[in-house]
Amino acid sequence: MTRVYNFSAGPAALPEPVLRQAAEEMLDWHGSGMSVMEMSHRGKEFIAIADEAQALLRELMAIPASYKVLFMQGGAIAENAIVPMNLLRGHAGADYVDTGEWSKKSIKEAKKYGKVNVAASSADSGYTTIPPRDTWKLDPDAAYVHICSNETIGGVEYHWTPEVGPAPLVADMSSSILSRPVDVSKYGLIYGGAQKNIGPAGLTIVIVREDLIGQALPATPSAFDYKTVADNDSMYNTPPTYGIYIAGLVFKWLQAQGGLAAMETKNRAKAALLYDYLDTTGFYSAPVAKDCRSLMNVPFKLKDEALDSAFLKGAEARGMVQLKGHRSVGGMRASIYNAMPVAGVQALVAYMKEFEAKNG
Repeated sequence: MTRVYNFSAGPAALPEPVLRQAAEEMLDWHGSGMSVMEMSHRGKEFIAIADEAQALLRELMAIPASYKVLFMQGGAIAENAIVPMNLLRGHAGADYVDTGEWSKKSIKEAKKYGKVNVAASSADSGYTTIPPRDTWKLDPDAAYVHICSNETIGGVEYHWTPEVGPAPLVADMSSSILSRPVDVSKYGLIYGGAQKNIGPAGLTIVIVREDLIGQALPATPSAFDYKTVADNDSMYNTPPTYGIYIAGLVFKWLQAQGGLAAMETKNRAKAALLYDYLDTTGFYSAPVAKDCRSLMNVPFKLKDEALDSAFLKGAEARGMVQLKGHRSVGGMRASIYNAMPVAGVQALVAYMKEFEAKNG
C-alpha cells in the first residue's frame, strides 16, 4: 500500500496510527462485538467513548470548567446561523471582522438573524492581511465579536487574540484548532468543523462559556439550541458517533506527540520550510503578509499560470495530491495540518525546486 502526501484543505489527512487503530477496531470495538458505527448513542459503550473524547479535548486545550463542550453537526457553515440564534440574546446585532471568504460567509448568514456591523475588513488588501486592532470600529451594544482565526482559502491567520472589551469573542477555529495552544478563557465561544485537525467530516466542536447558554431565539430548532444540547450531553439527537470516536483517537495521538505546545513547534517548523523557500524565489509568490501567514494553509502562485496544470500533474506523479488552490483565488495551496509529516513538506519543497529548475 502506498500512501500519498495529501495536502487537501479538508476533508484532510488523518494520522496514520489513528487510521490503523480504527481499522483494527472496525468490526469489534474492545470486545463489544460491534463496530462503533453500529452502537446506540445512548448505550454504555458509546457514552464511554464520548465521555473520554470530551475529557481528552478538555485536557489538551485546558478548557475551564465554566465552559461546555458540545458535539454537534453541520460544520462551521451551520454554526454561522446557530451562533447568532443562540448569542444575540436580546441584542440587535453583532460585530464581525472580515478577513476572507469564510468571514464573508459568516457575515452573510448572520444578517438573517440580526444587524451585522463589519467592524473591520481587509478586502482592500485582497484579504492578504488582518486589520490592525486599533482600526476596528466596534459597536458598544454588540452581542458578540466574531472572527475567523484562520482563513483556510486565503491563508491568513491571527497570531494574537484580540481584546474586544465586554462583548464575548467568538471564533471560527475550524482550520487552526489544536494546531497550537489557545487561551480558551479569552473567548466566549469557539467552534469548528472537525475535518481539518480533528477527524472526519460530520462532527462539529463547540466550546461555549456557560453564561452564554440560554435565551436562544424562539425560532431556533431544538437540536441547535445550545442549552438543549448541553442539558442532554450532546445526545438530544443522534450525534455523529463515528466522528466522535475518531476525534477521541486523534486526541490521544496528540497527547502522544507531546500535546499542543509540541504540535505548535512542529507546525512552525513545517511552515517555515515552505515559506522560507517561497521567500527566496521569484518563480513562485506567496501573497499573504508575513506577520499573519497561516501555519495550516499556505497559498502560493507560479509566476506563469500557464504552468499550473503541469505543476499539479508532476506533483501527483510524485505522490503529492490536492495542491490546487481554491477556485475563488486560483494558484496552489498546501494545507499542512497536524497530520502532515515534515517529510511531506520536504518532498513538496524539493519538487518545487526541481520544477523551477526545469521551467524557470
